[in-house]
Amino acid sequence: MKYLPALLPLLPAALLLATPAAAAPPPRPKLIVALAVDQFSADLYAEYRGLYTQGLKRLGEGVVFPSGYQSHAATETCPGHSTMLTGSRPARTGIVANEWYDQTIARADKLVYCAEDETQPDTSSGKYVAAVNHLKVPTLGDRMKRADPGTRVVAVAGKDRAAIMMGGHVTDQIWFWAGRQFVTLADHKDQPVPATVGKVNALVAQQLAKPAAIALPAQCAGRSVAVPVGDRTVGTIPPRKPDDAGGFRITPDFDSDTADLAIGLLDELKLGKGPSTDLLTVSFSATDYVGHARGTEGAEMCAQMFALDRTIGRLLAALDRTGVPYVVELTADHGGHDLPERNDQRGFADAERIDPAIEVKAVNQALAEAFKLPAGTTVIHAESHDVYLDKGLPAALRPQILSALKAKYEGHRQVAAVFTADEMRRMPMPRPPVDDWSLAERTRASFDPERSGDLIVMLKPHVTPIAVPRGSVATHGSPWIYDRRVPILFWWPNATGFEQPLSIETVDILPTLAALIDLPVPQVEIDGRCLDLDAGAGDTCAKAR
Repeated sequence: MKYLPALLPLLPAALLLATPAAAAPPPRPKLIVALAVDQFSADLYAEYRGLYTQGLKRLGEGVVFPSGYQSHAATETCPGHSTMLTGSRPARTGIVANEWYDQTIARADKLVYCAEDETQPDTSSGKYVAAVNHLKVPTLGDRMKRADPGTRVVAVAGKDRAAIMMGGHVTDQIWFWAGRQFVTLADHKDQPVPATVGKVNALVAQQLAKPAAIALPAQCAGRSVAVPVGDRTVGTIPPRKPDDAGGFRITPDFDSDTADLAIGLLDELKLGKGPSTDLLTVSFSATDYVGHARGTEGAEMCAQMFALDRTIGRLLAALDRTGVPYVVELTADHGGHDLPERNDQRGFADAERIDPAIEVKAVNQALAEAFKLPAGTTVIHAESHDVYLDKGLPAALRPQILSALKAKYEGHRQVAAVFTADEMRRMPMPRPPVDDWSLAERTRASFDPERSGDLIVMLKPHVTPIAVPRGSVATHGSPWIYDRRVPILFWWPNATGFEQPLSIETVDILPTLAALIDLPVPQVEIDGRCLDLDAGAGDTCAKAR
């Protein structure tokens, strides 16, 4: 410091007089782009953030909340997507899981898929008609259309539930993967089909018809280690076989085609170029399929992270070409956890698969025997965390069975906590900060008395709820931090970026985006709060407060 006075005369006058440039607030957008990456945990984002060079690098230079939360316990695809653009947790959206039991419906299959119309004839939870029926609250697109009917809402996704939960009740275009091509909702099939859809589906058909090898980026070489899991190995990248639609979903082509569809609709429909602000939602699903089929810490996920970076870079470049003011937001529906076999290899001895003794078949048999019920009696149904007593049980026995069931779960070494529906009904909705929530509070945030189980069972950390790995070797859905914590990123051209590590929630996204277009959202209707995206003294939430 003693040399500074001597150096001052040598410095240009303009440099001495310079002051920091004012932070650039986000423009009023003509196009809002909401992106989701299925199973993109905060852990994955942190692990690869320094290696991104394209789209995810660019988004990481904006307003970054690296440790946001899907604050609820039901960390699955449908509940997570339902929070992103509604401002509401699953307790309010009604989307408590990917599937739940409704024993009052007429069909034989009482399991209900979160994005179906179960009133349709000859359907089941596995063979359903996709619909938005079960989402109880409006999305950002619904609110935008209500305020300005000229708004156009376009949703594209690798899963129907992702497109439906982000797009909402009234979409102009909605397209999602249906096994071998992208399709739309039944009530949209009379609408003209954009030319883009046919082009992308033709490309998909070509890709499916031939084998393909996935290149291993040099940075992923150290992760290419075979790990035995059941009757297979994971950790290395096998080539994709021809006509393997399931295998197609775990390749970079799947996300790339989803992006191609979004880019084509962006251009063909001239989104953002009309008199109203438009909304484009895009959900990329390959990361989730890789995580389930191959785990999160092998060469497969490493290659996926580099491919995702390139794909999002192409989408951002297409947005730049439109010339319209736009804002992009990106987050995830949930995190994910690696397979226990690889965790065990790396020294995490508590990582294990669920004991078959607490799976539904074994519990049913044990209860039937304990209460001397006829052989084959269905005592419980279970899906995700939720356990339902069968409606056909004698009324006098129900309290006793529930008590015995609760004790059985609580006495098992792999179970962290068990809550009854009555306990959840009496519990008030928890308030932030969400990183301090108890297990009961996390459970309450995704409890709906009409759809949740009679018991909610929470497994301990690192217990994978797949006893025998078949289609999936790893999963998510727990109330633990690796499944709850997700990145939340906002970016626009010339954004003045900053980073905030505090525990915001995905329910904060809707009020934050709504404030940018002066869209009123009554606080009593949502659980989230507006986040100030101005790096300077300004406040993008000023009108919303």
